[in-house]
Amino acid sequence: MCKGLAALPATCLKSAKDMKHRLGFLLQKSDSCDYSSSQGKKEKISSSQRLSQEEVRKWADSLENLIHHERGLAAFRAFLKSEYSEENIEFWVSCEDYKKTKSPAKLSPKARKIYDEFISVQATKEVNLDSCTREKTSHNMLEPTLSCFDEAQRKIFTLMEKDSYRRFLKSPYYLDLVSPPGAGCGPENCKRNHTHSLDCNSNIISQCA
Repeated sequence: MCKGLAALPATCLKSAKDMKHRLGFLLQKSDSCDYSSSQGKKEKISSSQRLSQEEVRKWADSLENLIHHERGLAAFRAFLKSEYSEENIEFWVSCEDYKKTKSPAKLSPKARKIYDEFISVQATKEVNLDSCTREKTSHNMLEPTLSCFDEAQRKIFTLMEKDSYRRFLKSPYYLDLVSPPGAGCGPENCKRNHTHSLDCNSNIISQCA
């Protein structure tokens, strides 16, 4: 023991040891509470993000079921992004948001932004519309209403329904959710899951290259 501590009364040394013990206990308790709180948050997040197989299977019933489900829309968007064709779903989502506009004063600027981004000749994310629909939509820009993009939105919805939606249902973006690895691994399922894993790995490799 150092000379300074030896000179202190025994009662002072005992009090110091007691205080050290209490501080250590409080720190351990605080860490334990923080850990429990963190675990509780993780469990809540995990619970809120659970997706039932029944919900996922409904996505195969119609494109409408898929894109009106938050997680379904996210999966479809990721798939389209992998094909470099996300402009269609982005246009559809923008139209849905536009139709919720409550202030008449905001209609014109919001309509012009959607038109310039997806429909005009210089559009940065031009969608595939026939000339008649494009011309009609252009005319609607003169006096924008909540329904001015309805026809164009329907055309893009039909295009996605007949094309990219069908490919999505055959892709790992959907199949890995509806048939998670290890679930009911019969010979056919195992073979299919193995094939999907290979395809998925190939996509990841090509994206990273």
